[in-house]
Amino acid sequence: MELRSEHGCFGGRQYFYSHASQSTGTQMNFSVFVPPQAASQKVPALYYLAGLTCTEETFMIKAGAQRLAAELGLLLVSCDTSPRGLDLPGDADSWDFGVGAGFYLNATQPPWSGHYRMADYVNEELPALIEANFPASAERRGIFGHSMGGHGALVTALRNPERWHSLSAFAPIANPVAVPWGQKAFSNYLGNDEGAWAEWDASLLMAKQAFPSEVLVDQGEADAFLERELHPEALEHAAEKSGQSLRLRRHAGYDHGYYFIQSFIEDHLRHHAGILFA
Repeated sequence: MELRSEHGCFGGRQYFYSHASQSTGTQMNFSVFVPPQAASQKVPALYYLAGLTCTEETFMIKAGAQRLAAELGLLLVSCDTSPRGLDLPGDADSWDFGVGAGFYLNATQPPWSGHYRMADYVNEELPALIEANFPASAERRGIFGHSMGGHGALVTALRNPERWHSLSAFAPIANPVAVPWGQKAFSNYLGNDEGAWAEWDASLLMAKQAFPSEVLVDQGEADAFLERELHPEALEHAAEKSGQSLRLRRHAGYDHGYYFIQSFIEDHLRHHAGILFA
C-alpha cells in the first residue's frame, strides 16, 4: 500500500491510499477514516460505494460523515468506482459506462472481464486489506452507497449475507435490468443473456431472499433520475415478496446530490451502528 495523504479529523485520522489490486489488475485507490476509539480496540467497518463519475475521495470530502463516525466509533471505508488507466476501447467515451462506472459487478465479456471485477474487489479484496492493516473488526461489516453505489451495496450484501451485517442506500439504481443505465452497463459487461443480468439486480435478488437485518433506503422526490433510472418501488414490491424488512423513505424537495446525502447521513450511520454494535 502507498499512503497518498493523511489528515487529522474529529480526533481520528483520515487516510488516502493506493495499492496494487489482484481483482482488477490495476492500481486501486481507497480512503479510510479511523475513529479515535480504534486506538484501543477494533471497531466495525462501514464501507461506502460511490456513484457514477465519483472516486474514493467523493464521500469523504462531501458527505460530512466523519464527525458522527468519530462519535459512534465506526471506521469508514470508500473505494474508487472502477479500474483506471487501462485505456480499453470505449472505456472513456461516456460518463455512465467504463471509467468511473464499474457498477460493482464482475464483468464476463471481453475486454472488460480481465479487469472490471469490482464485485470481488468490494466483497473480498478490500475488506481483507482493511482488516489486515487497520483496527477493523472482521466480525461486523456494514455497507451502503449512493446511486450506482447504492445498487452496488444492495447487490453485494444480498449476494453475500454471511459477510455483511448492515445495509442501506441513498437513491439506488434499484432495478437496473429495467432502466437505461443498467441495460447499457449490463449488456456490455455481462453480454446479452438477461438471465445473467438478474444476478446483479437488487430488486430481483431481494424478491428471492431477504437480507437478515432491516434495510434503510432514502430517496429524494426531486431527483432528476427518479422516474427514468432509479425505480425504488421495485424494492418495495420485492420486499413484499420475500418478507424483507425495508424502510424506504421518500423526501420532498431533495435531489440526487450530496446535499441530500448530507441531510440524512446521520440516520444512515446510526442505522448501521445500531446493528453493528448490537
